[in-house]
Amino acid sequence: MDFTERVVMKDRPWLASYPSEVPHEVGGAPETLPALIRAAAAKYSKTTAFTQVMPNGMNGSLTYAQVDKLSDQFASYLRETLKLSAGDRVAVQMPNCLSYPIVAFGILKAGCVLVNTNPLYTASEMIHQFSDSGAKALVVIDMFADRVAAVLPKTQIKNIVTVKISEYFPAVVGGVIRVTQKFWSRSLPKIGFTHTTFKDALALGAKTQKSGSLDAYLKGLDSTSLAALQYTGGTTGVSKGAMLSHGNLSTNTLQMISMCGDYMRPGKEIVVTALPLYHIFAFTVNLLGFFHIGAKNLLVPSPRPPSNLKRVFENYKVTWMTGVNTLFNALLNERWFIDSPPKNLRASAAGGMALHASVSERWRKVTGTPIVEGYGLTESAPVLTFNPLGGKGKDGTIGIPVPSTEIKLVTEKGKDAAAGEPGEILAKGPQVMQGYWNQPDESAATLKGGWLSTGDIATMDTDGYFTIVDRKKDMILVSGFNVYPNEVEEQIAAIDGIQEVGVIGVPESQGGEKVKAFVVAELNKTNEATVIAHCRENLAAYKVPSSVEFVSELPKSPIGKILRRELRAQEISSISRKKA
Repeated sequence: MDFTERVVMKDRPWLASYPSEVPHEVGGAPETLPALIRAAAAKYSKTTAFTQVMPNGMNGSLTYAQVDKLSDQFASYLRETLKLSAGDRVAVQMPNCLSYPIVAFGILKAGCVLVNTNPLYTASEMIHQFSDSGAKALVVIDMFADRVAAVLPKTQIKNIVTVKISEYFPAVVGGVIRVTQKFWSRSLPKIGFTHTTFKDALALGAKTQKSGSLDAYLKGLDSTSLAALQYTGGTTGVSKGAMLSHGNLSTNTLQMISMCGDYMRPGKEIVVTALPLYHIFAFTVNLLGFFHIGAKNLLVPSPRPPSNLKRVFENYKVTWMTGVNTLFNALLNERWFIDSPPKNLRASAAGGMALHASVSERWRKVTGTPIVEGYGLTESAPVLTFNPLGGKGKDGTIGIPVPSTEIKLVTEKGKDAAAGEPGEILAKGPQVMQGYWNQPDESAATLKGGWLSTGDIATMDTDGYFTIVDRKKDMILVSGFNVYPNEVEEQIAAIDGIQEVGVIGVPESQGGEKVKAFVVAELNKTNEATVIAHCRENLAAYKVPSSVEFVSELPKSPIGKILRRELRAQEISSISRKKA
């Protein structure tokens, strides 16, 4: 090893932990996402790309060729009928369904910018995101269209396309679902605004499609062109649009795939997509990544309750699953899953929140397969680190930086953290966003010299593996000592009967904070005294919760991440009411 190699290994010790087949630098990423989509569609044209599975097992499917053709038609509709231009923003508000990839891919093929929006957003949240992005068109699932009428006058949106949850299902099956929605569950509100059905939009697109027009839509588009505005809370809590380019997303797709080696076999994988595709984790990993390798995506409109996944595992030879800690934990509390775990499962990928060791161990025991944990942010498209598959991963860590990615840890004093010393994660790589949409000050505060400030605290061992300590803003200050909620949650989660746990800091009357735990547990399995006694045995005294509150559920994000900020807000509000 020469001097240069020694310097590189010192600065990037994780390179020595790369499996032999993983390149140090990623290359060959398609310049644009339409190029990635078309290449996969041509290679796997007759293969089933997406199968949407309802809780009762009813399903519909589309091949790669069908998705390619239909998304071409939607691109034509946007440009020829709606007269949108390259760079115009199109908001999408729908759960996992067969229409989603058609719409998302169509927007990208039109040279427009995708604005993913949670379909469960309130009117005020919709107004903010639609107005901030300057979206000119909206594609919305008809089940949640009742809020749109009040929102439209306060936005620039002029055109709305409505989608059915049963689009592309066999006629009889789709009809049954529609009748059930209309008369049984009454989940179809009356639509009181001018709109175009998805079926009609595609028909118009097919009618107006011109020879060579699809190539013309992409003229001037390159890896630096904006592909998506992915909204995130950021550092201040105000929702901001992370500007993700075609290069950010296509490169990150290949970065993630490269870390999986032979575990992601082209044309052979069947992946459960229960996390919402409008979230960046599922968008890049499931929609783009598994599409790129010719996999079959099993789309689950909602994983809540977890029994919604029962038919998926019963009826399909699932080889991969992506999820968050709460989803894996929920499945491990389902008797049907424990009694009959998936027989063809090869691996699962966890992200979005810390994966508890107790969940990882139980999953491996029940399924006989690993959960590999990774780490990333919306601002990094999202994958920054990943545990390599094939024997080199380390349980309890978020793995090592993916190819072409640099990471360093910085202490509160601004110095590089030593091995094992906590520090904030700073990241640099081709997947890091261009900045926040129309937020120059926030962009400058988050991106400094090309380094992305994540706000997450981690440690790195001598092999270059990183372990998340916690979110910087979630740290609890107890009598001058730092307490990281993850560590306390990890201990509580290991107690028999505990299903979910969230830990926050509660203000002390004398200043500082005390630790409080919110717990969802099986009935009569445990109590406050048991939880506190367990923590006293395994944690320093200042980390032990001063109180434990048992609740029926914890507030969660769309992907199932426990929202500590909402727990904190509820607790502070409760304290204020008691004082009043």
